[in-house]
Amino acid sequence: MANESRTPSGELDSEHFSPYRADGKLYGFVCVVTGATSPVGKAIVAELAAHGAACIYACSTNPNEPYAELAESINAQFPNTKVVGYPYKISSEEDTLALIDDVLNSWGRLDVWTSSTGLLGPPSISSTSPADLYKAFEQNSMPAFFALKYAPAAMQKTTPKGSYPNAAPKDRPYGSIVVVSSVAGTYGGCWGPAFTMSSHAALGVVRSGVAVLKGTGVRINAITAGQIDVGVDLKGAGLEGGQFPPASLQNEEVQKRVIGLERAGRPEEVGRVAGFLASGFSSYITGAEMRVDGGASVMNPLTVPI
Repeated sequence: MANESRTPSGELDSEHFSPYRADGKLYGFVCVVTGATSPVGKAIVAELAAHGAACIYACSTNPNEPYAELAESINAQFPNTKVVGYPYKISSEEDTLALIDDVLNSWGRLDVWTSSTGLLGPPSISSTSPADLYKAFEQNSMPAFFALKYAPAAMQKTTPKGSYPNAAPKDRPYGSIVVVSSVAGTYGGCWGPAFTMSSHAALGVVRSGVAVLKGTGVRINAITAGQIDVGVDLKGAGLEGGQFPPASLQNEEVQKRVIGLERAGRPEEVGRVAGFLASGFSSYITGAEMRVDGGASVMNPLTVPI
C-alpha cells in the first residue's frame, strides 16, 4: 500500500492503524470493555464507538445488566458500531478464554481490551477479613492478569477486511490493553486497605506486562483515577461494591482545596484517556500510569474521611 512504510526496527506502520484516519482513530477495531455497565465502563464504550470501533463487547459479571439499553443508546449515536452485551465472570479463567474465542470466531480480530472493574471492600482494617482481601484481589487485579495472559495472542492475529459495518483489514499485530484502576495503586488513604493492596497489584500487572509483551505488538497501560463522580453517595446501597470511593465523601470545599482542578472528575474524562491509550496516538506508550485525578496527587495526598 502506498501509505505503508517501514520503521527502523522493521515493524510495519500500517495505514489501518493511523490515528489520523478521517473515519476515526479506532476505525475497524474490535474491543472488549469489562465493567461496561458501570458509569466509567459506559463512558469507555461511548468513547470507543465515537472513534469508529466496529464492535465493542460490553461485559459485566451480572447477567441481568441492561445491555440492551446500553446498546440502544450507543447505536442511536453511532449506528455502525455493534455493541454486544456479554455477561461473564471477570475473575474466571474459563470465561475469559470463552470470551476471546467468541470474539475471534465472530470477528477474526481483537484490538483493544479495557479492564474497567473494581471493588472498594471494607473501609477499615478491623472490618477486613481474609476473605474480603481475597475478593478484592480477585475483582481488582485478576481480570488484568487474565487480559495480559490471554488477550495478546488474539491481538496478534491478522485478518482481511470483513463484510460488517466499519470493517477494516488488520495487516499487522496490534493490541492495546488498558487497565482502569485507582490512585490507590500508588499510595494509601483512598479507602480501605483491601482496595489499596489490590489496586497496587493491578498496577503491578501493567508494569510486569511490558517485558511479557516484548515483540508482540501489544501495549499495556494503566489509568489510575482519583475522585470520579459516578453518582453514588454514602446513602447508596452496596457502597463497598463500588468502583471508586464516592466523590461526595469530599465536599466542594475540600475538593477545591486538595484537587488542582477544584472538582471531582467525570466518567467521560476517564473514557477519553482510555480512547487515547487504545489508539495509535499512544503508540510509544506502554507500562505507563496515566493519572486522571485533576492534579490532586501532586498537591496533597488524596484522603477520604472514614
